[in-house]
Amino acid sequence: MSPNEFRNDLIHSRSKCYGDFNDRGPILLLSLVVGLIISIIQAATQIQEQTLAFIPKIVAVLFGLILFGPWMLAKMLTFTENIFANLPNFIR
Repeated sequence: MSPNEFRNDLIHSRSKCYGDFNDRGPILLLSLVVGLIISIIQAATQIQEQTLAFIPKIVAVLFGLILFGPWMLAKMLTFTENIFANLPNFIR
């Protein structure tokens, strides 16, 4: 593997990792915020039911998928189209 090929692979890997965080970030952040709010409420009311946090998180993630789903799908489709368009360059 030449240094130029290594550099291209490294750039592609970085863009993929950044794309993963960028695409799935809103859903993960929404789940984190809802979980934190439920945890604070549980601590304040001294309710120690562990399953209480799951239902609001599931509802928040489903709402987030409805809200951010089209945007996430468009980003993933653009990335996939880019992969297929550059497939001959990857095979060399």
